Amino acid sequence: MPPVENDTGKKELKSQIQELIDANQVMVFSKSYCPYCIKVKDLFKELKVECNVVELDLIDNGTNYQEMLLEMTGQRTVPNVFINKKHIGGLDKTMQAHNDGSLQQLLNGENENYDYDLIVIGGGSGGLACSKEAATLGKKVMVLDYVVPTPKGTTWGLGGTCVNVGCIPKKLMHQTALLGTAMQDARKFGWEFDETVKHNWETMKTAVNNYIGSLNWGYRVALRDKNVNYVNAYAEFVEPHKIKATNKRGKETFYTAAKFVLATGERPRYLGIPGDKEHCITSDDLFSLPYCPGKTLVVGASYVALECGGFLAGLGLDVTVMVRSILLRGFDQDMANRAGEHMGEHGVKFIRKYVPTKIEQLEAGTPGRLRVTAKSTETDEIIEGEYNTVLIAVGRDACTDKIGLDKAGVKVNPKNGKIPVNDEEQTNVPHVYAIGDILEGKWELTPVAIQAGKLLARRLYKGSTIKCDYINVPTTVFTPQEYGSCGLSEEKAIELYGQENLEVYHSLFWPLEFTVPGRDNNKCYAKIICNKLDNDRVIGFHYLGPNAGEVTQGFGVAMKCGATKEQLDITIGIHPTCAEIFTTMDVTKSSGGDITQAGC
Repeated sequence: MPPVENDTGKKELKSQIQELIDANQVMVFSKSYCPYCIKVKDLFKELKVECNVVELDLIDNGTNYQEMLLEMTGQRTVPNVFINKKHIGGLDKTMQAHNDGSLQQLLNGENENYDYDLIVIGGGSGGLACSKEAATLGKKVMVLDYVVPTPKGTTWGLGGTCVNVGCIPKKLMHQTALLGTAMQDARKFGWEFDETVKHNWETMKTAVNNYIGSLNWGYRVALRDKNVNYVNAYAEFVEPHKIKATNKRGKETFYTAAKFVLATGERPRYLGIPGDKEHCITSDDLFSLPYCPGKTLVVGASYVALECGGFLAGLGLDVTVMVRSILLRGFDQDMANRAGEHMGEHGVKFIRKYVPTKIEQLEAGTPGRLRVTAKSTETDEIIEGEYNTVLIAVGRDACTDKIGLDKAGVKVNPKNGKIPVNDEEQTNVPHVYAIGDILEGKWELTPVAIQAGKLLARRLYKGSTIKCDYINVPTTVFTPQEYGSCGLSEEKAIELYGQENLEVYHSLFWPLEFTVPGRDNNKCYAKIICNKLDNDRVIGFHYLGPNAGEVTQGFGVAMKCGATKEQLDITIGIHPTCAEIFTTMDVTKSSGGDITQAGC
């Protein structure tokens, strides 16, 4: 084609270029040999975004294209990038847009007329971490949080399950029970006290709730300091980019955002039997219960059930745990059963293979009296029992069914309400993300939600590529004898690698602190699972004993670094400690050798 000499030719060329820009989500005017153009094309390939490319050096009238692009955009150089009809610029401008998150917004077809860059639904650990990080990175952010009261009317402040009705009060009440044991031990160590030692539920409850109140206030201050707009209202999608927020007085307000993060968490599941919601409590009620629960039946075998049953027994209460099938489903069963055995040896009664069918109130009060009818899961046998309090801890349900996800087009697993996401916590709707307990197939742990929330904000608004690592997450169950683990359970390791490719090292031990009081001799237990196919790498770490969280945390780092059995063996232990057992284990399960410990 000859050079454009007249207005008609220029108009035609401009029209051709505009048609290309209008017809393609991503349009790149490039030169095949240009290194900057190659980088831009590689970026879109990495983002898995199809782009239409015109190589100006490979077409006859490339020079005319460049001159017309200069006239249209003020830019003659290549690459010259357009997204959804908007001119971006060259390599530097495109990379800058990628790093600050605006490139993804343009690719998603988002305009800049939304009320917020990001709205986070849920003010728990994950939601708060994500919102504060996004605000720090200069984005306009809103957090909506609303606690639907329990059937008993219990509600709480900002901070989510962990702070209000989870990890924090649980650990403090567990500590209360440990102090009771410590006082019993103290006499053996020479401490003399004549007064009758008894526990005051009201004092403990008030102290724990006062501390939680200070945390609630701290979170509100932190959001204000970061310029995050916190709204105490129930959020519900009405359109893909629009939510309705309903406050406690029923007033509705509407907000829009370019992106959303779902961080709504979970709430305890009820049994669906007569009298459960009317007469029973859950962990949502227990930690602020205004009276001592008295004789308690705990229904369930989850970590919540065993932790709550454990500390209630540690306070001197009469506690029974009713178990449908196995303890701590999903955890290593050898460890779970040992934790349960310890509870049984220290006063907790277990009713195995039974489920409640009816709860009746015999007498109102604080606490009152309840009759529980239960049936066997194996026979037709029916049993009855009387308790002051029934605590249901049979699992938790994702809070996703009443937030209008269908209006946003977000897919949810209909069986459990969990949300499937990709490895960047993105749902099937590109501008909607999810973190925390509501994710399909991920850990339901506070630090995981916090990590995922922070990293997500950095990927969205800082150009980071670091993703949350859900492998080898250390965790601890705060049963009376604490259980810490990291990596695979023995059952899962066998399923993945085969029994013949594993070596399991284990040992009982007796903490020095227990020797003078003369209790729990060789009841603590340590185990590591090693992969023989990979240099005896440790793929499962399990510890049952005092301070399990503190012990497991450090070994969690070792497992991130790929620790092997040999590396544990050449590590010098700290003596006398419980954790040193992992540096001296030499008996394998397969050998059947004696694992009891005597002395130091």
